[in-house]
Amino acid sequence: MKDITEKIEIHHPDKAVDTGAYSAGVQVGEWLFVSGQGPLDLATGEVIHGTIEEETLHTLSHIQKIVEAAGGSIDNIVKCTVHLENINDFDRYNVAYASFFKGIKPARTTVQSVLADGIKIEIDAIAIIPKKS
Repeated sequence: MKDITEKIEIHHPDKAVDTGAYSAGVQVGEWLFVSGQGPLDLATGEVIHGTIEEETLHTLSHIQKIVEAAGGSIDNIVKCTVHLENINDFDRYNVAYASFFKGIKPARTTVQSVLADGIKIEIDAIAIIPKKS
């Protein structure tokens, strides 16, 4: 059995280029902490600009793949923190966000933030992934 304090780095399975000095995810025991994700093309590291709805779903798909790489699913996500470049996009982002999650939606905080590279949204997440017996 692994020590619960052991940190395991979780990589995005599709990420081909380094986009910063951070881990996509860090797992400690059953807890998975997913770094802020944005609407990036993971082959090039370039931003994929689109509507707030498109950028929201693209960003959430990155989070989903990181959680799945750790052995979980989107149902394991318990908390998201969302940074919107423009809080006036809230209603449209909220519809797209709500469409992504089925069942119990994660707890969530949404704030307006200054974001890099012209992205409209950045999302980080916390998931609990029970160990398989």
